[in-house]
Amino acid sequence: MNIGAQRQRTIQIVFIVSAIALVAQAAYLQLINDSFRRRADDTTIEKLTVYPPRGLVYDRHGRLIVNNEAMYDLMVTYNQVDTNAIDLDKFCELVGIDRAGFRTRFEKDWKSGKFSRSVPYVFEKKLSIEQYARLQESLYEFPGFFVQPRNIRGYPYNAGAHVLGYINEVDSRDIERNKDVYESGDYIGAAGLESQYEKELRGKKGYTSLLKDHLGRIVGKYMDGAFDSVATPGKDLISSIDIELQQYGEYLMQNKTGSVVAIEPRTGQVLCMLSAPSYNPNLLAMTQERGKIFSDLLTDSLKPFFDRTVMAKYPPGSIFKTVVTLVGLQEGTLNPDRGQSCNGGYFYAGRLYKCHNHGHVGNVVDAIAYSCNTYYFNEFRNEIDKFGFSNASQGLDLFTEYCHQFGLSTQLGIDYPNESAGNVPNTAYYDKIYPKRLGGWRSPTIMSVAIGQGELQLTTLQMANLAACIANGGFWYTPHLAQQFKDGTPIPGKYVQRHDVKIDKHWFELVQEGMAECVNRGTARIAQVPGIQVCGKTGTSQNPHGEDHSVFFAFAPKENPRIAVAVYVENAGWGASYAAPIAGLMIEKYINDTIAAARLPVEERMVKADLIHRTKAGKPAIQAQKKTPVKPEEVPSDVQDQPVLGATTGQQGQRKR
Repeated sequence: MNIGAQRQRTIQIVFIVSAIALVAQAAYLQLINDSFRRRADDTTIEKLTVYPPRGLVYDRHGRLIVNNEAMYDLMVTYNQVDTNAIDLDKFCELVGIDRAGFRTRFEKDWKSGKFSRSVPYVFEKKLSIEQYARLQESLYEFPGFFVQPRNIRGYPYNAGAHVLGYINEVDSRDIERNKDVYESGDYIGAAGLESQYEKELRGKKGYTSLLKDHLGRIVGKYMDGAFDSVATPGKDLISSIDIELQQYGEYLMQNKTGSVVAIEPRTGQVLCMLSAPSYNPNLLAMTQERGKIFSDLLTDSLKPFFDRTVMAKYPPGSIFKTVVTLVGLQEGTLNPDRGQSCNGGYFYAGRLYKCHNHGHVGNVVDAIAYSCNTYYFNEFRNEIDKFGFSNASQGLDLFTEYCHQFGLSTQLGIDYPNESAGNVPNTAYYDKIYPKRLGGWRSPTIMSVAIGQGELQLTTLQMANLAACIANGGFWYTPHLAQQFKDGTPIPGKYVQRHDVKIDKHWFELVQEGMAECVNRGTARIAQVPGIQVCGKTGTSQNPHGEDHSVFFAFAPKENPRIAVAVYVENAGWGASYAAPIAGLMIEKYINDTIAAARLPVEERMVKADLIHRTKAGKPAIQAQKKTPVKPEEVPSDVQDQPVLGATTGQQGQRKR
């Protein structure tokens, strides 16, 4: 046999022997040693979602105001559960349900497409720590069930419920609008900052694949985690809110209905934003009791979910006289040195539109300080009739254009949901109400706008922004709640864009002086703060359904102002009764960080005032810090924003200040 043939035979023998060895090993593994088959049969691969922690929220001074707290969801995979093979009574006892409850949670509408028998879904949400600990010890007895950690929100300061918002479980619409982002059982920001910055706060989910034995116990990671993805935490947000100022405002506004907004004029950053009545934000954490609490709040007659800072549209009352003043000064229809004899009101067509009793108005500063209705009826008509009595539409259109420059009758664009635009009535509006075929309208028809009444409506946010604009001498920045993200992500550029009003700065300085004198010697003396020149304006807004509304806006200090604030207290009477002292206290708290001893009686009176029970029968909102109702002391008459009863004009009364 030659060498080539021998080599070929050797190779053939090697292949034959190797083949026999492989066949023998395969036979051994499959027919004799079944450990690999049993391991394959007894293990499953479970792909689990790893939820990221939502981004934290801090106030402007770095205080944590929204955090994350651990909670646990009990998950189940339907086709891995044999209800005949587990101790169902023991399981129900551990979870705290009965057999009927088990069936309700276990059986789903499989045809709906929301659930799958082979995909884990939530069996029981929000297990307490005690439930989790009890269940974890025995979970191996219940194949197909496992616990998934989640994060819920916590609010260390028990304040800012509206502005901070809350999270909800996604519904089908959320899933449809955000495909590949949410799936059933996920949480989403549903209100306030949680909603506005959901994309940044939510983070990105991760996934892990686990091997589980036939008892449902985890035996290891699939492929040592080669196919796992890491969850990315949400971005931490530094808000513009001063949480202590927010708390203090809510303290003053307890048992009242209304809203307060404070803005830093030089930046447009919102310092506090509160709507009353409010509620404890921790009540809406994703706990087992949340459903009932949410329902109670939703049906509460005081409407604690209604955000009065941006959704309520109010007649601003006499604070609007500042706008009438500025437009008149710029257009030359108002002589700043013109005086006015009031004589108790404004006479037109044989009718007296009453004003309150005050001293002689020597100039425009006096007019603002004493809030003379007669002065402003006359001045507003001059502005509307600038192009002739029969051409009022041109004058009104010019006036409304100035209002738009102040951000009135338009959404300001705050980074906050549900903002209303309010209403500054224009020519088209009045042409519809007073058609020309019926005689049309003229300046006397609409002069209630002069004192912030009639069809005029502003939000409290717009009032605060107007105060900030006057404080700045004619410009404003879009109000915003986000200061920055901790990772350096910039806030939208529109929040650093300056908006200028086309009115000369020296006219703003004259209005600033009038507002200062309003506090020093006029209708807003109750808002004085020791050592700080507060510039403000009272208003009393007519309410055809009950007690008038108390209104005030202000800024301070006069030089280099640090805060602009608007306060609106419903059914509270004169502007100096509640709105002005609350604003003054908040200014003092923000700038001085304390309330002077001489001012503590004013603070006590504001805190104890229960205007809800005074004006309406019914329970207060769930959260309200309840004080023993005390009838507030009367404000001295010389500092009240006093209305005079009985005068009306146009659509609404003309007695407001």
